[in-house]
Amino acid sequence: MLETGIKAPDFTLVNQEGSPVSLSDFIGKKVVLYFYPRDNTPGCTRQACAFAGSYEAFKAHGIVVIGVSKDSAASHAKFAQKYNLPFILLSDPELQAIKAYGVWQEKKLYGKVSMGVVRTTFVIDEKGVIEKVMPKVKPDTNAADILAYLAAAKEHANDA
Repeated sequence: MLETGIKAPDFTLVNQEGSPVSLSDFIGKKVVLYFYPRDNTPGCTRQACAFAGSYEAFKAHGIVVIGVSKDSAASHAKFAQKYNLPFILLSDPELQAIKAYGVWQEKKLYGKVSMGVVRTTFVIDEKGVIEKVMPKVKPDTNAADILAYLAAAKEHANDA
């Protein structure tokens, strides 16, 4: 898994509309990049809806929210439409970004070991450097935890 202080690996993937999106498109803006296992599963749906519920707060701070999974763009389009998700969802079926960010890992479920996406969120600064890594996040509190982190970081910067 990647660590804070290093340049975030750039990638180009298609969004829910089938258009290519590169991480480097957002240089100059802070990006919340979150990796999740699958569209329409209970945890992933709660996580996406929590980001949707906090989207205006992210937008007010000029922060771009991007979700990435290995689902197809068509799956993302249905997921976004079903839950009114206002942010970018990127399709990574070849695991390009998923592996570059080190979130493709061994997972254990009911004693069975398999490879999959470990739910992880990265905060990437305006210069494209990883500012914060949040591994194994909780779907229900991920968006709120990031907003709390950003508020604390802003407060700290104002005190400096």
